Amino acid sequence: MPSYVVAPPQPVAVAVRGGGLFAVRRVFCVGRNYAAHAREMGGDPNREAPFFFSKPADALVTGGAAMAYPPATRNLHHEVELVVAIGAGGTEIAEAAALDHVFGYAVGLDMTRRDVQDEAKAARRPWDMAKGFDASAPIGEIAPAAEIGHPAAGEIALEVNGERRQQGDLADQIWPVAGIIAALSTLVTLKPGDLIFTGTPEGVGPVTRGDELLGRIAGVGEVRTRVV
Repeated sequence: MPSYVVAPPQPVAVAVRGGGLFAVRRVFCVGRNYAAHAREMGGDPNREAPFFFSKPADALVTGGAAMAYPPATRNLHHEVELVVAIGAGGTEIAEAAALDHVFGYAVGLDMTRRDVQDEAKAARRPWDMAKGFDASAPIGEIAPAAEIGHPAAGEIALEVNGERRQQGDLADQIWPVAGIIAALSTLVTLKPGDLIFTGTPEGVGPVTRGDELLGRIAGVGEVRTRVV
């Protein structure tokens, strides 16, 4: 047995509906995957290919636990998203076969330090710290695709303190799940345990301490958290 000079980290896992745990390897995210949100953020949905960024696996917040309001920001934003759980890996996966690599789906929140992101964009610098901070990815339980299929349409919405903030439809995605998997697998070798956050509809906005967040996707499930 190896002798570690520091203790290895505890595995990160997400509960699976019906029982069991999905061990998480990496977390990828797609930017600007709904046309209205792309315009909301100053992009052009007719010109952009999908682009990706990452969060650390231990940024996930599971089981409805609270998330801490992060330091170094005065403008924390919510973004509700469909999350894809990869069950079979591969590289340069054909779009026609991409859904065969999906284990299941969940609802997640891509929390964003918007002021930090805006400053990084203005300076043409990476915006990792706007996205990949501690507790930046609350996620609900994973619904197996074997049970719910592969949702391509259905309402995606987020409420803050019971007030509707975001509302859209999965059918409005610029790049559907199969296309996202195909594109991402040309850049990295996807592995079982990878998660992909697939973008958010319009209506992103600020939250503060004490706010209760509830995200829902029809046919998939929900995610809950409280900002503390």
